[in-house]
Amino acid sequence: MSLLPIKVYGEEVLREKSVNIENLDGEAVEFLENLRQTMVLAKGLGLAANQVGKTVRAFAIDLSQFDVLAEPKVIINPEIMEIGGDIVTAEEGCLSFPGLYQNIERSDKVTIKSINLDGKEYLFEASGLVARVIQHEIDHLDGVLFIDKLTPAQRTLIKRKLTRIKAGERV
Repeated sequence: MSLLPIKVYGEEVLREKSVNIENLDGEAVEFLENLRQTMVLAKGLGLAANQVGKTVRAFAIDLSQFDVLAEPKVIINPEIMEIGGDIVTAEEGCLSFPGLYQNIERSDKVTIKSINLDGKEYLFEASGLVARVIQHEIDHLDGVLFIDKLTPAQRTLIKRKLTRIKAGERV
């Protein structure tokens, strides 16, 4: 198992659209386990594959900080099937934006179709924080960053912080 370097704002791979994993061979499974372990060690709630430089449609999620029964897991080839519920504004951060937190609007319910490590398809329904994390990570897989959800005025207010993050500084 190896720790993967997390890409930060300004690195082009964060803007690339990811492709489905077609073959869950030993190399892919090893990468996914490393992704999960990297997220856990970084104390993140989620981590998308392109955040560690690989443009495949997979992310890790870990909500054990909020639910002692939650296990870190890997979501492979996620596809949003339904999104709904109320639109909720809540604070989000991102491992690719160290130290930056912003209020972001998201739906509080989502249903995704995904596959597990055995290649079996399943549906997963989520609400609240889990739905928020899933939407955030799927955005990453589509090359969309959480700062893209901000208004132009909000982006102007954090411009200096974004410059510092690009320079490798924590804000």
